[in-house]
Amino acid sequence: EWGTTGQKPSKISHQTPLHCNDRTTAASTLSSPLALHSHHLGRHPPNAQQQRRKYPMSQPNKTTAGDVLLFIPNLIGYARVLFTLLSFVVMTFDPSHWHVGLILYLSSFVGDLFDGIAARKFNQTSTYGGLLDMITDRCSTCGLLFVLSGEYDSPSYRLLFLFLMILDISSHWCQMYSTASLQTHHKSDEGNAGRTFIVRWYYRYYLFFGYCCVGAEFTYMLLYIAANNNNETLAQICEKLLVICIPACAIKQVVNIFQLSSSCHAVAANDAKLKNK
Repeated sequence: EWGTTGQKPSKISHQTPLHCNDRTTAASTLSSPLALHSHHLGRHPPNAQQQRRKYPMSQPNKTTAGDVLLFIPNLIGYARVLFTLLSFVVMTFDPSHWHVGLILYLSSFVGDLFDGIAARKFNQTSTYGGLLDMITDRCSTCGLLFVLSGEYDSPSYRLLFLFLMILDISSHWCQMYSTASLQTHHKSDEGNAGRTFIVRWYYRYYLFFGYCCVGAEFTYMLLYIAANNNNETLAQICEKLLVICIPACAIKQVVNIFQLSSSCHAVAANDAKLKNK
């Protein structure tokens, strides 16, 4: 049927009218194949919400536990574990190659620096990484002290190394537990608030922290060298280095004692707070 304009009406004029504000919107709507298909069927074109339900947008990839396990700093951590275990195998079963065992142990120790750098560079810090790092540090130190107790075959030395192992594990475990129960990091100012001043200094000032940690580990490594070395020049070098490292190792043990006592007090204080609520 012809209208009053004398022109043949379009097919779309018989369909449900478009609810558009202007001709530009109408043209853009009709340019969509989905919209044209809807008009030919006598329906309104689907709105954005309906299209999202029918054609859901791809979600961004979420981090999984497997991803965390394969973070670059955690891969470095696994290498540290491997180097540590290999070093103990060499030190125990092949003492004639003690220098190989020492290099493996030193490689694990240096890896502790690079996993932290990688974690910050690639934004891959994780609680699991901190746990892996702490466990590796404690087990490697205790393992080397165990090796030393065999190198220095004296009841006094064995008892000394045993006490050092007990103090190292207990103080760090209590420190981790006390700060974790308060949902803080064991090295943070917030986590160490109210602790003994030497513990706060230890974790706040990295030069002091580094001197104590490196000095303690090098004390144990130098003692291992002294027990196996036959070179007089190297023995003299070890003696001079021990003069620098032994004070750091001694300070580290003092820090461990106060760390143990203050962390136990913090846990008890938190218990009292919960009881009084």
